[in-house]
Amino acid sequence: MYYIEKAKLSELFSKIAENRSLYLPVKKNGQTNFAHWEEGTEYCDDLKTVKSAKDHFFPQTESLMHFKTEGKKIQINQDKIPDEKTVLFGVRGCDAKSFKILDSVFMSEPQDAFYTARRENSVVITTACSSPDEACFCGVFGVDPADPKADSDVVTWFAGDKLYWEAVSEKGEALTEEIKDVLSSSDEKEVEEEKARISEITKLLPLNNMSLSAFGGDKTDALFNAPQWDKLSEACLGCGSCTFVCPTCQCYDVRDYNGANGIQRYRCWDSCMFSDFTMMAHGTNRPTQKQRFRQRFMHKLVYFPANNNGEFSCVGCGRCVARCPISMNIAKVIKSFGGDK
Repeated sequence: MYYIEKAKLSELFSKIAENRSLYLPVKKNGQTNFAHWEEGTEYCDDLKTVKSAKDHFFPQTESLMHFKTEGKKIQINQDKIPDEKTVLFGVRGCDAKSFKILDSVFMSEPQDAFYTARRENSVVITTACSSPDEACFCGVFGVDPADPKADSDVVTWFAGDKLYWEAVSEKGEALTEEIKDVLSSSDEKEVEEEKARISEITKLLPLNNMSLSAFGGDKTDALFNAPQWDKLSEACLGCGSCTFVCPTCQCYDVRDYNGANGIQRYRCWDSCMFSDFTMMAHGTNRPTQKQRFRQRFMHKLVYFPANNNGEFSCVGCGRCVARCPISMNIAKVIKSFGGDK
């Protein structure tokens, strides 16, 4: 294990950025999101970015190809597969676990070449949550905010006036070897104390004791026609805020933009909460807000685990709890089906 003084973080970032592009949480216009680091950029240690770190691998908008037509001829220019070597610093344990969920979608056959290239070229550095938020419930989904090693390459802790650093994968070991001249060796005493402190806070979080016993891959028949969906969906605005801040939502649309220099084909995030989601010539197959609301939560808590060895498509980050304008979120859905211990 290594450490570096907090006051010297810019030295650490400069060293990382010598050979790779570095992305980390930055505050701009009052909001914190992941952004490219350059000399003078100030790291912001907010608990959660507004948008999740998935934007690094699965961007909100992404060009796929350009093409031109002339009569019956068509010229297609595939956009370059990304090959940038990157480091993603300051990822929380919930977001790190979301990458594994997205992997099961985008890296299963046939693999998404754009997503896969970004994942393979990136090193993920997680940071323990020094001050877990009351909206968080990551422990319900098996995330340890005090020790987010499971889905990272390097795990870090802020404790006292130091940042502690531990490599936990081959990628992490390679990066550590590149930058270790700015790090100092350390024992684990202060880190163990920090882990214990965070764990005690986590036990007190109001949502961290929810039960998932009512959900799972074998619950479709029991839950699909349950009367709770009527009441739960009544107030939903269909705004899609929950899907756009969610680290595991993977819905997207593919569109063509006809410009002066030809046609650009791009993809952009979409939301199952929108009335025109999956719109076809005959209309949409989920015409009511109840059907769309039910689809979102059945997918996360029933359909996804049915197809992914029991893995739920939620990591308990709490963003939907904080962002929903009418306070209707996955925690309330879980509780409505008997998930409140």
